[in-house]
Amino acid sequence: MSKHTPDADVAFISALAELLNKNDLTELSVKREYGEDDSLEVRVVKQANIVTTVVAGPQPLMALASNPAAMAATPAASEDPAQHPGAVTSPMVGTCYLSAEPGATPFATVGATVTVGQTVLIIEAMKTMNHIPAPKAGVVKRILVEDGTPVEYGAPLMIIE
Repeated sequence: MSKHTPDADVAFISALAELLNKNDLTELSVKREYGEDDSLEVRVVKQANIVTTVVAGPQPLMALASNPAAMAATPAASEDPAQHPGAVTSPMVGTCYLSAEPGATPFATVGATVTVGQTVLIIEAMKTMNHIPAPKAGVVKRILVEDGTPVEYGAPLMIIE
């Protein structure tokens, strides 16, 4: 039996929205596991100075309406970066890095042209650095993760068109 409450979830979502604004981030995605059949998935996206929160989970979050920094929404399939035809998704669970070492030039930046097989990211899993190659040639349109971000299997990392 989980001990979380909707009020705690709302406070958590508010803190994520505040973190997004404070650190000038454009997107945060978090999944909290409370138990076997109880979890909270939150994706906070900033677009044109609007913060939108997408919540998925069995618990009711009616209190979101009282929080001006967060707004419940149902994402359309076209808005999901993982469904984009140019999405580079994580092949494993680990920590994503944009460059070979701290302070080094990133493997790819928004607007950069990449070739098939070119390393665009690294995911560290079990102390092993796994180079993630570009699945196709094109231009990097979006980078969906921050350096040092934990990622899950199948999580969208980058969009190449």
